[in-house]
Amino acid sequence: MDRRFAETEGKRAHDPLYSPRSAARATATGFPVGEHGEVFAGPLIVGAGPAGLAVAACLTMLGVPYVLLERYGCIASLWRHRTYRRLCLHLPKRFCELPLMPFPSSYPEYPTREQFLDYLDDYINMFGIRPFFRQAVISAEFDGELWCVRTKEVVTAAMDGEEAVLSSATREYRSKWLVVATGENAEPAVPEIEGIDVFKGQVMHSSDYRCGEPFHGKKVLVVGCGNSGMEVSLDLSNHNVHTSMVVRDTVHVLPREIMGISTFGLSVWLMMYLSIQNVDRLLLFLTRLVLGDTARLGIPRPSIGPMELKKVSGKTPVLDVGTIGKIKSGDIKVFPGIQSFHEHGVEFIDGRSEYFDVVILATGYKSNVPYWLKEKEFFSDKNGFPRKPNEWKGKNGLYAAGFSRRGLLGVSMDATKIADDIIQCWNDTDYERYNSK
Repeated sequence: MDRRFAETEGKRAHDPLYSPRSAARATATGFPVGEHGEVFAGPLIVGAGPAGLAVAACLTMLGVPYVLLERYGCIASLWRHRTYRRLCLHLPKRFCELPLMPFPSSYPEYPTREQFLDYLDDYINMFGIRPFFRQAVISAEFDGELWCVRTKEVVTAAMDGEEAVLSSATREYRSKWLVVATGENAEPAVPEIEGIDVFKGQVMHSSDYRCGEPFHGKKVLVVGCGNSGMEVSLDLSNHNVHTSMVVRDTVHVLPREIMGISTFGLSVWLMMYLSIQNVDRLLLFLTRLVLGDTARLGIPRPSIGPMELKKVSGKTPVLDVGTIGKIKSGDIKVFPGIQSFHEHGVEFIDGRSEYFDVVILATGYKSNVPYWLKEKEFFSDKNGFPRKPNEWKGKNGLYAAGFSRRGLLGVSMDATKIADDIIQCWNDTDYERYNSK
């Protein structure tokens, strides 16, 4: 934990009247402002996923007020509405905790989707986090002095079986600080593939997939072999679905555990003592003993090792939880890249053609920052990420939380740094004195 947080916690531990909830009430965690956009004393946070919640919690504990804006009607909408039921955290829970609150000791080493959502619900209650829901940010720009964030609120209700818009309103928020916490996975990424429009079967993104039961007896092609593609394929196969998977590129597949030890945890420990190249050599040697040669299964590896590849490109290795065994047994077929679709199937780049009923695009997600943030120096307008890897701070009070490609561990690190930086600026100005009047 950061030294500043440790000192704060140490002082408050001896205060019998202190609690996170009372701290949250004291910081007045935001309020809607008028149509003219009055200046708010604390930072604006866009996105109520894990990154936004983590920043809000850290600011609460430092006594800094904030406004937390969320476009949907709930926290962690990606986890709640765009994930499959069998999903578990890919890393041990100690690497996935948000700041200032560990997972319950009763949770398993790899918490389920439902357990993680329960953890987030407990998190917002613990720190009194109150987002403003259904506030879709349509623009954010720096006017030379302050960040001006405009939102559109749409209120809907079910009428005659359809969603009807009851009202809509725009609001404006202005602040010295803007924290972009919409994350790496704000929108599904859908590639353009020749002929996909003429395909007569069902095409869906993995964000709409929940379980394999509705696909029983059908031939399903999963496009993509990342963690989502691998797990969707495994889930389909477990439901006795005729499953095939497209491997379009090289990829590192590692076992989630090696001899009962987390592969990720092992790699973190090894990198304290060995060079990244030697860690990769050892990981690949152990992986070959556990999984065998994945290239023989149609899954070739990149030329550089998994940890080095992660460092230079941000590409995360896949952690296998049983898919490789299904491929070896023939329950899951592997195909190379797609050449084109036709009415009832797919032609692959090796010349083979197959009939499929359903195609699931496990092609990942993308940032939506370029659509609304009017800033091109810190964030790239091509991919919506900070231009420099692991960068969390821009100019003029602009911050990025959850864009480090290091999962929930990176989220926690970003949130702590951002809150610590804001409190330094807060204490160097008369904002605190202004807010207490």
